[in-house]
Amino acid sequence: MKRSAIAIPLLLLMVAGPLIAAWLLGLKLVLNFVLYYPLLMSGIWVAGGILFWWRWERHWEWNPNQAPPKLPGNPLISIIVPCYNEGENVRDTLGAALTQRYRNIEVIAINDGSRDNTAEVLNEMASFNPRLRVIHLAHNQGKAIGLQMGALAARSEYLVCIDGDAMLSADSAAYMVAPMLTNPQVGAVTGNPRIRTRSTLIGRIQVGEFSSIIGLIKRTQRIYGRIFTVSGVSVAFRKSALHQAGYWSENMITEDIDISWKLQMAGWSSFYEPRALCWILMPETIKGLWKQRLRWAQGGAEVFLKYLPKLANWRYRHMWGLAGEFAMSAFWSFCLLYTLLLNLYVMVMPTPEFLANVSFAPTAYAGVVLSVVCLLQMLISLAIDSRYEKGHRGVQLWTVWYPAAFWLLGFFTTIVSYPKVMLNRSQKRARWTSPDRGISNG
Repeated sequence: MKRSAIAIPLLLLMVAGPLIAAWLLGLKLVLNFVLYYPLLMSGIWVAGGILFWWRWERHWEWNPNQAPPKLPGNPLISIIVPCYNEGENVRDTLGAALTQRYRNIEVIAINDGSRDNTAEVLNEMASFNPRLRVIHLAHNQGKAIGLQMGALAARSEYLVCIDGDAMLSADSAAYMVAPMLTNPQVGAVTGNPRIRTRSTLIGRIQVGEFSSIIGLIKRTQRIYGRIFTVSGVSVAFRKSALHQAGYWSENMITEDIDISWKLQMAGWSSFYEPRALCWILMPETIKGLWKQRLRWAQGGAEVFLKYLPKLANWRYRHMWGLAGEFAMSAFWSFCLLYTLLLNLYVMVMPTPEFLANVSFAPTAYAGVVLSVVCLLQMLISLAIDSRYEKGHRGVQLWTVWYPAAFWLLGFFTTIVSYPKVMLNRSQKRARWTSPDRGISNG
């Protein structure tokens, strides 16, 4: 089925869905859904995080000073680093990759037509480190093509892919490859990104976001068997799984979400490895954060639209949970949009009779529940995640109310990205752009 054949009907369904639900089920029920759906999901994420900890993490002994994990057979690991205009950061990135305590590695850096001094830096480093190979592409081909070039050049079955501004911790490569050695069905293992940029409030609250929300989401999704997206900034792949799935798609704005679905639709499973730390740069301005999250939302919508026709097939039932969660989140955003519009209408216009007895303001009880859930989510995530990063409890205090901001940010990006994706019929190759990497590297 062509993309255009489903895009417009799906957009119309998303836009009209809340109105249909209000007509069939009642406006009050829709308003309650707007208020309580985020609380329900937070409860699910907390429960999933606890179950993941009980099933796996509580048995793990983790200390950054202990011996690196032993890999059966001592396999070669290929670390792939696609780069575009990373002259300022790539020395640190490659330095961390080359100094992994697991020594049987090779590092492949792909210079994807950079316009700065990235090529010179890579050539200089390769000249005195025989484990580093450099591939130069004449023109900007996009991250997906860069990753494919690295995968095809790699000599190993196990590929660790990181961004050109990310820094692996000393044992991350080994930790990400280990689950693939013990379970032949695991095709990808996503690592645990940690925020380096903390010079502004926006930077600091993202530290808490990645542990109190994103970390819990990944743990929960792994509990019910599938992960919506592996972290493109730090992930390991089984090369044969990539080959079967068809590698990365060059026309998707977020290649990491797409490859996650490709692998899992092909029958491979994904795993989350919180011990595989990777230090990353993130936006520290509202503008930079908005551009990043809008791109993530657009990428999720593109992938959902791409694979939705296939999900009707019973053989892909294992992906219904992920698809349902994504669809419900999008539906919630449009419900919230209509709720806000109705609330605004009631404030400035005479109240229609059918709205006379409807309250748009949350009750005091709902406010208490929201506060308790936010606090509980933060405390549980801190208890689970604090073993991986010492001294970040002070930063976590900035995030008590971030779950509410997380949902509002998701609401705005969904409302903007869905029409943009659904109405865009072009399938151009996704090229590199230089993101906001924060004010300070921390």
